[in-house]
Amino acid sequence: MKPKSSPKTEDSLLDQTLRPTRWDEYIGQKHIKDNVKILLRAAEERGHIPEHILFYGPPGLGKTTLAHLIAKETGRQMKITSGPAIEKVGDLASILTNLASGDILFIDEIHRLNKMVEEILYPAMESGVLDIIIGKGPSARTIQLDLPPFTLIAATTRVALISSPLRSRFSGGVFRLEFYSDEEIAKIVDRSSNLLKINLDGEALEEIAKRSRFTPRTANYFLKRVRDFAQVYKKSKGGSLDKKTVKEALDMLSVDEIGLNSSDRKFLEILIGKFGGGPAGLKTLAAALSEEEATLEEVVEPYLIQLGLLERTARGRVATKKAYEHLEFDIPEGKQSKLI
Repeated sequence: MKPKSSPKTEDSLLDQTLRPTRWDEYIGQKHIKDNVKILLRAAEERGHIPEHILFYGPPGLGKTTLAHLIAKETGRQMKITSGPAIEKVGDLASILTNLASGDILFIDEIHRLNKMVEEILYPAMESGVLDIIIGKGPSARTIQLDLPPFTLIAATTRVALISSPLRSRFSGGVFRLEFYSDEEIAKIVDRSSNLLKINLDGEALEEIAKRSRFTPRTANYFLKRVRDFAQVYKKSKGGSLDKKTVKEALDMLSVDEIGLNSSDRKFLEILIGKFGGGPAGLKTLAAALSEEEATLEEVVEPYLIQLGLLERTARGRVATKKAYEHLEFDIPEGKQSKLI
């Protein structure tokens, strides 16, 4: 009997399958692609390795994918780690001394790097040397090891938490990834559906795109869940998935027509229903929702603000006219002229 692969393994393999392998397969982020292509080509023509690069932006926009793509396009080996995984100076020293000449080191969530480890990274990035202190007290001495030439590509969702000295050492550029348009997301979903051999009609494609929060990772997640729903409930007609099937699948996930999930809607419902649309403080809302303040501020609020459903003011959070209309709440007479 053939053993079943675990869902985690299957999803990981699918994610790898969906990663672009050439520049023309990477949809969106044109300004970053153009700049990085010039950087790589110029370095190749000079016979040098590419300079260090930092990508930042919200999760799921393609920072790791860009790093993989750079490695593939340059034909270089890439070693992958993350900020929290490098706990001690010795961990970083081990990684750096095991790099071959021209290798790419990718550090995800670099803002979570230990500060002592970060200090060791400075000379490694700038001068290609590793300073190791042996011993303690008056007898301590420093040994300087030469490192093979390497390119550091780093990614972070919290660029403000990266120290200025570290940011300044990314001489190749610091690039911010932008959210995608619905048209770009639709192209990504179309490409992913072809790779996964899922047939979607045009309306089904648009339905996934407009609920995907302008984020490719979310779009691909929805595509896989729609496929699962259609498979279990035998919703595939004539070999293709239609708009109705997509709506049923995403409704089951509590994702509405503009991409709000149950947490987003509950936030707005509490703000409007309990606090009259605001202003209401973050602590008050967190207590009312039994949620952590950081979760509301970093996970729930950004998308609501982006859609124009929420405002952060000096006095607190305020629901906009669009939020009232989307949730079908009546706007109190005294507030009609004040709401945006």
